[in-house]
Amino acid sequence: MRSVQTYFPAAEPCAVLTTQPLDRPLDYLAPEGGCALGDFVEVPLGPRKIIGVVWGPAAGDFPRNRLRPIFRVLDAPPLGDDLRIFLEKSADYTLTPLSAMLRLATRAPGLGDAPATRRIYRLGDAEPDRMTDARTRVLEVMREYGGLAFTQRELADMAGVTASVIKGLVKQGALREEDAPRDLPYPRLDPDAPGKALTDDQKAAATVLCDGIASGAYGTTLLKGITGSGKTEVYLEAVAACLRKGRQALVLLPEIALTSEFLTRLEARFGGRPAEWHSGVTMTERRRAWKMVAEGGAQVVVGARSALFLPFRDLGLIVVDEEHDTSYKQEEGVLYNARDMAVLRASLCSARVVLASATPSLESWVNAQAGKYSRVDLTSRFGDAVLPEMKAIDMRAEDLPSSTWISPTLRAAVKLRMAAGEQSLLFLNRRGYAPVTICRACGHQVACQHCDARMVEHRFLKRLMCHQCGETAPMPEQCPSCGVEGKLAPVGPGVERLAEEAVAAFPDARIAVLSSDLFGSARALKEEIVRIAEGGADIIIGTQMVAKGHNFPLLTLVGVIDADLGLQGSDLRAAERTFQLMRQVAGRAGRSTKKGQAMLQTFQPEHPVIHAILCGDEEQFWAAEAREREAAGVPPFGRMAGIIISAPEAQDAFDLAGQLVRHAGPLIEAGATVYGPAPAPISRIRGRHRVRLLVKSAKGVVLQPALRKWLGGVKVNNNIRLSVDIDPQSFM
Repeated sequence: MRSVQTYFPAAEPCAVLTTQPLDRPLDYLAPEGGCALGDFVEVPLGPRKIIGVVWGPAAGDFPRNRLRPIFRVLDAPPLGDDLRIFLEKSADYTLTPLSAMLRLATRAPGLGDAPATRRIYRLGDAEPDRMTDARTRVLEVMREYGGLAFTQRELADMAGVTASVIKGLVKQGALREEDAPRDLPYPRLDPDAPGKALTDDQKAAATVLCDGIASGAYGTTLLKGITGSGKTEVYLEAVAACLRKGRQALVLLPEIALTSEFLTRLEARFGGRPAEWHSGVTMTERRRAWKMVAEGGAQVVVGARSALFLPFRDLGLIVVDEEHDTSYKQEEGVLYNARDMAVLRASLCSARVVLASATPSLESWVNAQAGKYSRVDLTSRFGDAVLPEMKAIDMRAEDLPSSTWISPTLRAAVKLRMAAGEQSLLFLNRRGYAPVTICRACGHQVACQHCDARMVEHRFLKRLMCHQCGETAPMPEQCPSCGVEGKLAPVGPGVERLAEEAVAAFPDARIAVLSSDLFGSARALKEEIVRIAEGGADIIIGTQMVAKGHNFPLLTLVGVIDADLGLQGSDLRAAERTFQLMRQVAGRAGRSTKKGQAMLQTFQPEHPVIHAILCGDEEQFWAAEAREREAAGVPPFGRMAGIIISAPEAQDAFDLAGQLVRHAGPLIEAGATVYGPAPAPISRIRGRHRVRLLVKSAKGVVLQPALRKWLGGVKVNNNIRLSVDIDPQSFM
């Protein structure tokens, strides 16, 4: 039922928020039949028809006789009060225009379309009479996704073809064109279906989480469990408790690569497949998921950070798996941290939050220590598995030939595992073949034309790639600077170069390389992970993607090639992130019945972080890290905001930054300090020069009003972009 307070009769003024880059909602007249708060509507804006949401009473600052009427109310579930309030609070916290926040909540195509107006394409039964490269790409996409339905536009984009290629395949019978069916609810999940038998440790943890669900009140729990302790089974019990109360649950995962394996696991637990939401989902499925979440036809959603903005009808639980993972921070467009926003959203709809991690973020650890979050620990591995033995390899004592990176000690350990029929993982957190390509004649380093960054050689792809802007180029045969041929040489290792060395060192080994560059889709990556888990490789070589959630039963040895890599630079979270990554990747070893070992190659085994990783005293590490941060007054014991200014000309960016510094009165009055301006560590990306300012204050200072007043006093030219990063995770 629509309440009197939220209903606008025909021709009554009301405010409509759109996703257009405007600074506020616009006033319109309610259509014939009226409209209600949260309704999706189609409105005129200039000569265009656009979609918006009824946001509240009209502001009244525009003559009524000049207001234009809303065209129609769309056949879509209205945006609920809790989501609208969440968007407003998120916009206020992140200093993001409300229209941009709404865009995050309406990423579903064809919301106002009737099913008959939408056409979709499926794999047909016939073969084309003539194959071309373009037709081959279309059919490969269809087969790769198991015959899922696509709209014409998304199929054309994914295959890199024009619409005429798709129409030709329809005529040939290789594709079927049909009306999009009505969006159907997802299978009902059975919360009482038997799960895995839990250990006493797990039962106690699950009881705490389920009691929280039963209370019906907001609360956040840090579920800290060592790698392999069965955290997933514990929080699935909380999902079951949420379903029994008739409420919806959201499980956030840090990587798309983890989604498919987890969906299979959840389907086995509850007897049905939940809704899925991430960039790998087709537009047709995305529209269905959006509508079913809003109507209550999807009980559980598994997705990436953007799933947090779905219009849940009655959200009762949010699980943030691997809550420490940096991928939860959106670094482009709307800058937000999904972990923190999950806590905000849950507080507005009386839901519970479970933050699950073997190596929690210092922010969550401190919140648990302070009693803001409750905490539940799992201290032993599931079943017969035990934690791996940790060992440092002092590279100063190793006799290692030049241009090789696998130490004799690690090489011998890998051979022992191969002889025993077990798997080894060689971990290096660096994509590609080599991070730098240098000319041995003139010393020139091949750089990106659009960024102040070196091009990374990707030998498997036979390309150079910029890891900042994505620009690629073929490998040059001669130096771009001096023109001499045959003098370009790779410097340093990436996973591809490490794989080349492993092939030479272990000629009889089956070697698999796991790096995001080498897989065209999440499905292809999943197939490779399944193959490895079934014993299809002796040696796995991978980047940080292998540290997250994968379970390889035969894997008993992890060798970290460069444990010192993350300790370089001045990032205030360098120690924390190195500790987390090393502990996570080491935890891949020995997850079944055989004992595992992790060996860290390091040139500084006496470093406090390396020592903490080896001794395994995590609480001592977090306590020491917290003391250092508190003494420095930095997060989580202080507040920070990054100001990033970019412009085609460096001087324009510096001029605006200097102007901001000169007019920093509102910040100084609030008790904040401004540092900079300074060039960003990578000062040019995509042809734009970048300058940074850092605002720092004590924890008790509410920065946002002061920042809003400060930035509002400066005019920004059209060719300059200014973005605000509240609680920055990266300083690049």
